[in-house]
Amino acid sequence: MAESSRQKRITGRVMHEFKHGELKSGRGGKAGKVKNRRQAIAIALQEAGASKFDSAKRNRRNLRRTEQKEAKGRTAQQEREGRSHVGAYRKRESTKSMRGHNARKQTARGHRAAVARARKSDGHTRQELYEKARRRHVEGRSKMTKRQLENALGIR
Repeated sequence: MAESSRQKRITGRVMHEFKHGELKSGRGGKAGKVKNRRQAIAIALQEAGASKFDSAKRNRRNLRRTEQKEAKGRTAQQEREGRSHVGAYRKRESTKSMRGHNARKQTARGHRAAVARARKSDGHTRQELYEKARRRHVEGRSKMTKRQLENALGIR
C-alpha cells in the first residue's frame, strides 16, 4: 500500500476521481471510464508508485510522472474545475468555454501564424530583445513573448 504522505494523497485523488466517474483507463484515457473498484485501486497504487508488481525503479518513475501530471494540471479533477494550466511553449491554458478540458495543441491556423511571425526577418531574436529589456529593467520580461518584448521596447 501507499507509504509516504505524497503517495497517500495521490491514491486519495485517484479514488476520488473513480467515485465521481472521472477516472479513465488506457493511454490518454482512451479506453473509457473505470467501473471496477479493484482496477481503480490498481491504477491509484501505480500512479502513487506503490505497486507491489512493479520494480522500485518503475515505481519511482511512475510517481515522478504523476507529480509532473499534477503540476501541469492534467488530472481529471483539475480539468473539470477549469484549473488545468500548461504554461509551456506552444501550449494554451484551458478555459471555461472548453469545459475545463486542456487544450494542449495549437490550432493549425495559429501554428501557421506563429511560424510566419518567427520567420520574419526583423533582425532581432527573442534572446536579443530579452537582453535589451533586462538592461532597461522592463518588468515581467521573463514571461513575455517576442512580440510582447518588441511592444514593451517600442520596436517596429
